[in-house]
Amino acid sequence: MIEDNIKVLRQAAKISSTDNTNRDEKVWCIIAGNVELIDDIAYKAIASKHSVRILFREHAILKENKLRKKFDFIMLHGNSLKINEFKRISDEKGGSFIRISPMHLKEEPNLMILVAPDDAIRRTVSTIERSKIPFAILLESQTTGFIEVDLDPNVKLPGFIKSMLKPLYNVSDVVLSTILISVDEKKDIGKVQSVATSNKVFVIDFKDLKMEASQ
Repeated sequence: MIEDNIKVLRQAAKISSTDNTNRDEKVWCIIAGNVELIDDIAYKAIASKHSVRILFREHAILKENKLRKKFDFIMLHGNSLKINEFKRISDEKGGSFIRISPMHLKEEPNLMILVAPDDAIRRTVSTIERSKIPFAILLESQTTGFIEVDLDPNVKLPGFIKSMLKPLYNVSDVVLSTILISVDEKKDIGKVQSVATSNKVFVIDFKDLKMEASQ
């Protein structure tokens, strides 16, 4: 009985030690979604400047046929517990969220992040695979909230018709995807970037962000 109690106490000490380590761990995350969500995330990150840092924020407008798809994404670096709070906000408001830990950097080579509408992400992954480039998808996340879609302003239509059509665009089912991939060979990074760009996918080479976060 005494030995069993000692084992339980030792196990509890190990768990407590692990928890304390995780509390202090610095991690990265990328959140994508509509402008309202990312505005909220950016505000809270600025208010938490002592524990979280904004590495960058992008506002994207993708033209496809006669439509424009608008979305934002933001990359943060900071305390793991605070990053978990941003995940909760993202989940509640339908954003896509990916968390990158130091373990990913230690165990996986040549990390890259791709952000785009889901159909463009799937085309890109398919092209990379057919090109025989060795890579793996480590994490993926999709939005469940709306992404703003509207008519290209260059399209010639009467103003009242554009106003009538606008609500229809914004209820269209546009899913935004964010994926974290690992490319086996450093020489293939440029090829992946080229494929992603040709498919209108935003691609982020993680080594550049890692260096910025350490400054």
